Amino acid sequence: MVNRAQIGVIGGSGFYSLFDRGDAEEVEVTTPYGPPSDVVTVGKIGSRTVAFLPRHGRGHRFPPHRIPYRANLWALRSLGVRQIVAPSAVGSLRAEHGPGVVVIPDQLVDRTTTREQTYYDTGGAVHVPFADPYCPTGRSAAVAGAKASGWDSVDGGTLVVIEGPRFSTRAESRWFAANGWTIVGITGHPEAVLARELALCYTSISLVTDHDAGVQTGEGVTQAEVFAVFAANIARMRSLVADTVRALPDDRACPCGHALDGIKLPFELP
Repeated sequence: MVNRAQIGVIGGSGFYSLFDRGDAEEVEVTTPYGPPSDVVTVGKIGSRTVAFLPRHGRGHRFPPHRIPYRANLWALRSLGVRQIVAPSAVGSLRAEHGPGVVVIPDQLVDRTTTREQTYYDTGGAVHVPFADPYCPTGRSAAVAGAKASGWDSVDGGTLVVIEGPRFSTRAESRWFAANGWTIVGITGHPEAVLARELALCYTSISLVTDHDAGVQTGEGVTQAEVFAVFAANIARMRSLVADTVRALPDDRACPCGHALDGIKLPFELP
């Protein structure tokens, strides 16, 4: 099963498919961490072989705190994936970044509380570098793609990830904004750190679907609002993901692939 794909795409809320019907192969993958969110679909984008996995499963059956993150990342690596593009829906903590804006974050703050966020629970210490959680090469490709396609986009920013499944209180949103953070989401962690623990490149493409509760007056964000804005932008998001995939290099020269250099691992990676 190894080397079936070069690049992985993990689809967020409303992003349940990537390829046209009949143009891809569904692959069931087993992992030591249970099954992934769904079957993996392997197809082509240009000359690149891509493995697609819907983060929440088709039909959105997994809420954010129940997503099998470890199985998802392990499954993609076992298929040969070494670079991941991960679109998701987020709320904006800045008044100037409204719905429809794309943010390519360069930093992350973890405010989750219950999620398993490491593969290395036993067998010795494995401390991966995580000062810069996103792949610089992938970020550059996504930023260039967003600009070329005319997106109102933001290069850089901090994504704060909350536990969910509830959205933030108004006080929490104001606190996040006061810290200078840019966007808030529910699924960006532990996905990013698990990718780093597998020495994978990971790039987040964050679509703003709402102003989070503390930024403006009103009732705050609703699930229907998030889904509606993402659905209205899904065709453009698929196009941006495809442009990013095409721009990724065949050979990695970024630091991500060296995250485990010099570390004795307790088991062999796929």
